[in-house]
Amino acid sequence: MSLVPRMSDLVYRTQDAICAALTAVDGQSFREEAWTRPEGGGGKSRMLEDGRVLERAAVNVSVVSGTLSPEAAAAMSEGRAHAKDLDPRFSAAGISLVLHPRNPFAPTTHANYRYFERGPAGQPQAWWFGGGADLTPSYLFDEDAAHFHKMHKVACDRHDPAYYPRFKRWADEYFLIPHRQERRGVGGIFFDDLNDRPPEQLFALVESCAAAFLQAYIPILERRKDTPYEAVHRRWQELRRGRYVEFNLMYDRGTKFGLSTQGRIESILLSMPRTARWEYDARPASGTPEAKLLDVLRTPRDWV
Repeated sequence: MSLVPRMSDLVYRTQDAICAALTAVDGQSFREEAWTRPEGGGGKSRMLEDGRVLERAAVNVSVVSGTLSPEAAAAMSEGRAHAKDLDPRFSAAGISLVLHPRNPFAPTTHANYRYFERGPAGQPQAWWFGGGADLTPSYLFDEDAAHFHKMHKVACDRHDPAYYPRFKRWADEYFLIPHRQERRGVGGIFFDDLNDRPPEQLFALVESCAAAFLQAYIPILERRKDTPYEAVHRRWQELRRGRYVEFNLMYDRGTKFGLSTQGRIESILLSMPRTARWEYDARPASGTPEAKLLDVLRTPRDWV
């Protein structure tokens, strides 16, 4: 039996809850664009730009089906033994969000949860879940990172105490920018190709983790959104955003898959910040808050 209808209901409910909470914080409503995919299905892209608190926010849902091209099937099968030589037909449902606050002391965050099936509609030959949530500060506040991790640990522990340490390590490994030898941020949880338990159990895990996002992030945003800052802090924020762009365009599996399947370019690239910066050999001085952040990005820390 397919779980796509239940996952569809979950991601649309989650989109509504997150957008309502962010509108309450920012004061500006999201613009919504409903879309359909000629091959099958559709979704809703919601975006907020130039808000009082959020410089850019995107909360996107897709519930789609179709047939993978040989190129897309090859991209999906990379590193996935269970995805090789399957029927190219697929169905999927997921939510993906990225929030880029205006204030340099308020961290960027990203989350996504998705469910994928391969095979005829309603008769999957293979299925799996993926997703997680991570925090990307420009300035490190230990209490923020600890809170974000704690809320996701609580959600994971409801289902198995082994989940959080496993997914935390997975996030530290996944969000590495190899050519920089630093992580994109301070991590969180990440998992992919998850199909090692009955689907109902894994759906319940995903449901708990998706519900934990607002508890994990909104208190941090409220705490940092009005912190006074200067041009030097904004410059560092834009340099860190440059690293964010590097990871998303060069290594992120979701971005690469979306582009390989001729996905909606505007929705895919909504994960990019409004502004970013690259400077030659930009290294912070030892002992500065900026250097403190880099130390943690190079050597991940256990937060809870």
